[in-house]
Amino acid sequence: MLARSIISWKDIDKVIIVCVLLLVTIGLMAIYSTTSSPASSEAIRHSFAKQVIWFLAGAMIASAVVLTPVQYLKGMAYSLYGLCVVLLILVLFAGGGKGVHRWFILGPVHFQPAEPTKIAALLALARYLSDERRDLRSFKDIGICFAMVLVPTVLILKEPDLGTAIVMASLLLPVLFWAGLSPFIVFLVVSPILTVISAFNVYTFGAAMLLIIGVLVLSKRKLPVLLAVLMLNVSVGALTPSLWNRLKDYQKTRILTFIGLQQDPRGTGYQVAQSQVAIGSGGFWGKGWTRGTQAKLRFLPEQHTDFIFSVVGEELGFWGVTLVLVTFFVLLWRALGIAVSAKNKFLTLMVVGCVTLIGVHVIVNTGMTVGIMPVTGIPLPFLSYGGSSLWTNMTLVGLILNAGVRRFQY
Repeated sequence: MLARSIISWKDIDKVIIVCVLLLVTIGLMAIYSTTSSPASSEAIRHSFAKQVIWFLAGAMIASAVVLTPVQYLKGMAYSLYGLCVVLLILVLFAGGGKGVHRWFILGPVHFQPAEPTKIAALLALARYLSDERRDLRSFKDIGICFAMVLVPTVLILKEPDLGTAIVMASLLLPVLFWAGLSPFIVFLVVSPILTVISAFNVYTFGAAMLLIIGVLVLSKRKLPVLLAVLMLNVSVGALTPSLWNRLKDYQKTRILTFIGLQQDPRGTGYQVAQSQVAIGSGGFWGKGWTRGTQAKLRFLPEQHTDFIFSVVGEELGFWGVTLVLVTFFVLLWRALGIAVSAKNKFLTLMVVGCVTLIGVHVIVNTGMTVGIMPVTGIPLPFLSYGGSSLWTNMTLVGLILNAGVRRFQY
């Protein structure tokens, strides 16, 4: 039963709602601008109307989530997680797409199970960690948390969908840290990644080892623990060049292009170059709504989906992209305020997970369009065209608002 009686409009965070409406409005303006051209196909020209319908449906979903009692969200967390994992397995065999297995295609409807899986993993992780019996000094409890996130991450990688897999994996450490995981454990997870990145140059590897030794000394752990961690990182660093040399040339090219150390002018390099031209040509005030030449002449690829931030930069200019980024900052800042003030541990972990998912999407997508992050094909929340993504983000906002109106409940 929905707990309407305990919810008052005055308890709803209106600033978050205004932020979402502003972002959706800017997104609809950009989608209309890029899809209304007579040169566009009939399917593309209908994108604006579809996005409006999906937003209205998403608003109803978010409202239903706000009204759902916390115990219902907590109670269905594991079941929803299990259902989503089953769907991720099924989509590998029955899913469709151009050379991928990401969607269930039911006539005109394309359903991507990876999107609700992000919410399911978030709720399941929050429920598990909110149990008073959990001890984050126990390798068993930490290992279960890793498994809850890495199982769907690996299945999404198999589709393949690297961008969504990165977003899914990013959920783990912030939620664990907020739940009380020792910063030293976080360091143990991050340090091998730093070692791999630095292992190709003797100076960077030496600097990384000095940094790791410094952190180990300051942590004041027992000597056997310090030596074990140090040996692990030295071993990882020693093996990395050997493993790299075993890769085929095309595999090395893909990895270097992905991390931005090598240009691919006919693939992702072309997309980034056109995106940078679009944003740079907008200047301070922009070329004006529906007047973007990069978008209108189709130089900019994926303009109403992954690269919609570039359209905003070209048509609305510096003030437009600043408005978008400031709006995202205000939204996430208000959400973190709810996480800090919430008395219920499940709610506070849930909100931190929501902030992480939205924040990583924004950082990776906007970074990708200006060439400082790899092109991974993930959408910009609330702006990019797509029903699955929009509904997922509206659900995340519903969860944040749900926690906001119940922040003083235990």
